[in-house]
Amino acid sequence: MAVLNVHERLLPAGPAAVGALLDSLATDADRLWPGADWPPMRLSDGLTPGSHGGHGPVRYTVCAYVPGQWVRFTFSGPRGFHGFHEYTVHPVDTEHTLLRHTLAMRARGPARLTWPLLYRHLHDAVLEDSLDHAEHAITGQVARPARWSRYVRLLRQLARGSRTSQQESPHAGPQGAASIATSSAAGRIPR
Repeated sequence: MAVLNVHERLLPAGPAAVGALLDSLATDADRLWPGADWPPMRLSDGLTPGSHGGHGPVRYTVCAYVPGQWVRFTFSGPRGFHGFHEYTVHPVDTEHTLLRHTLAMRARGPARLTWPLLYRHLHDAVLEDSLDHAEHAITGQVARPARWSRYVRLLRQLARGSRTSQQESPHAGPQGAASIATSSAAGRIPR
């Protein structure tokens, strides 16, 4: 199954300011990834090509990086995700820049079910939260904050229950997809 998923936000800033947000990904000063509401993005060696990591059960490797302009990650998990996701910075004029996230992959095997039933909804929510973070970092506010759907809230609630059960059981297996939806209240953008 072919998947193309694009999220973008026009920001009232030049490309250098928006590019600085991209460059902060997976650092202690990350101003783009919504790590207070979602599993944080962690990479073994920052945005350096070859660096590996991910967020929750979604695993990837940095395959290309142009500071201030573009970073691309190739998927290594979950099973069945074959493709990439990337952030790109597109200057519109001296005072406006488009920040875009693109996911392009072939979902195979178990991902033919897990993408449309689970990951797509969580992916859409985390990416809109990421763009809210970008807007907040640039303007100090978010004009129209993203809202999680009832289904996303249900998935997150189920994931919290799953994490609690697994933490209580010494025989629990890997958390899998459930860990993508965990949350903490600190540092959230007001909704």
